Amino acid sequence: MNAELEFMIRENYSSLRKSEKKAADFLLQYEGEGRELTLDQFAIGAGVSQPTVLRFIRALGYQGFKDFRYELVKEEDEKESGYFLYGSSISREDTIAELPAKLIGTAIGQLKDALKSISAAQLEKAVRAITGARKIAVFYVENSACTASDLVTKLMYLGIDCCSYPDVYLQTVSAGNLTEEDLAIGISYSGCSVSTVDAMRMAKKAGAKTMVITNFENTLLEKYADIVLITSGQQFIYGDAIYSRVSQLAVVDMIYTGILLSDYEKYTAILDRSSKAIQKQAYETPPEK
Repeated sequence: MNAELEFMIRENYSSLRKSEKKAADFLLQYEGEGRELTLDQFAIGAGVSQPTVLRFIRALGYQGFKDFRYELVKEEDEKESGYFLYGSSISREDTIAELPAKLIGTAIGQLKDALKSISAAQLEKAVRAITGARKIAVFYVENSACTASDLVTKLMYLGIDCCSYPDVYLQTVSAGNLTEEDLAIGISYSGCSVSTVDAMRMAKKAGAKTMVITNFENTLLEKYADIVLITSGQQFIYGDAIYSRVSQLAVVDMIYTGILLSDYEKYTAILDRSSKAIQKQAYETPPEK
């Protein structure tokens, strides 16, 4: 599917009717040739009527199925021209001046997809688990380090005992030493990272409560989770996984704000105390040259 069309579908998804969302879901999962997709095949595949498909197409701004299918096959006609990201493409003809719009569009697409995927019920469970834990250990590898660091920093500012280790061996030792009073949090875009899965399995075996932040449903990591926060569900090629931190960091902000709201007086007081403790680390006047 043309990347721009996919972005448009996700951008408008929340405003679609229930039956039109079925058409959108079918199209987002469609792996066939766009030029071979007929109106009848579209309707049957989505389990909706042809008028519903046409309403869906018009909701995206197209006048009819012909115009829509032209957009659908764009990527097939231009497949060799560039490298496609979520919501945009990058080719050798692009300029640096065009990057802000393209990459911000990519980030917006990720955030809108996360909004569609995040479960409010699971988020509430996550907040309760964090505030009720004696100690929290965060496990991760590679690109998830950014998210893990942000989560640990925010929890420490709120006075919550939290740690993470970049060394895989120390992650293993930490996981094995957790107790029923503790919480293990695994962060993995794919949900299949060996070290993270192994650490969460050990934490689960040790009796700790477990929570994961991942991009997909029904992953191996989820097998060892009591609480699951899904940030997308949409598969991207590896290069696009770099953008997973956008939605993951948004989830961290949701958790952080949720904790504040769970006991506003308590946590705002702790936050104020933490902020004052580091004020001396900032220069009041510029240092002499």
